[in-house]
Amino acid sequence: MESGPAIFAGGAFTLFGAALLVWTGVRVAQGEPVALGVAPRPAAVLAGLFGAASLLLGIWCFGRP
Repeated sequence: MESGPAIFAGGAFTLFGAALLVWTGVRVAQGEPVALGVAPRPAAVLAGLFGAASLLLGIWCFGRP
């Protein structure tokens, strides 16, 4: 059974990671910039990597005993 802080951290990381991945995907699909003043391709790659890392960290928090 997870403790309260682990559940909160897992939920926060998972929600943030999923939202960042969805937002990045929508921006790329529409051809809009992911970040203003940054080259589009590196910004999309970095946002995707950070979104995936946050999502995996949240899942890891849920899986801890």
